[in-house]
Amino acid sequence: MVRTLLIIAAILVIGYLVFGAPYNRLVALDQQAQTQWAQVETVMQRRMDLIPNLVETTKGYVKHEQKVFGEIAEAQNAWAKATPGSPQKINAAMSMDSALGRFMVLVQAYPQLQANQDFRALMDELEGTENRISVERHRYNDIAKEYNTAIASFPGMLYARMFGFKAKPYFEATAGAEKAPQVKF
Repeated sequence: MVRTLLIIAAILVIGYLVFGAPYNRLVALDQQAQTQWAQVETVMQRRMDLIPNLVETTKGYVKHEQKVFGEIAEAQNAWAKATPGSPQKINAAMSMDSALGRFMVLVQAYPQLQANQDFRALMDELEGTENRISVERHRYNDIAKEYNTAIASFPGMLYARMFGFKAKPYFEATAGAEKAPQVKF
């Protein structure tokens, strides 16, 4: 009787080690990635809330630069319409990065705008937000890498296929990000 119970206990322990532990690891990594993605979205939403104020403050100074403002509005709309955690959400964030780069170059051409107290306060908030976004994106990419490695390597790949775990997208630099944007008047 004791021997039978020990055999059953050993089978359960081995079963857990073979099936339960790897599955639970994938679930934990998936949850970490989702949690980190939520943090990225939180700081990105902060950015989206600040930008309309910054744009309105700037519009009075640079009325003829509607293209940059249009790109910012398009990126905000794409962000609002995209499903949380989707590649479209990441693409919308990267479009905003690109538009903000051109916006910053534009702002530098207007010294009287840079001296405006309201504008400066908004810019400080935006700069702080951009730093937070960078940190959170890095953290998300780290956990996405760990998760993606776990579902692509053996034996995790077996469990990933069996239970439908899918790779997480990464944040990457947009094409042309290595070049500084130029604004010509």
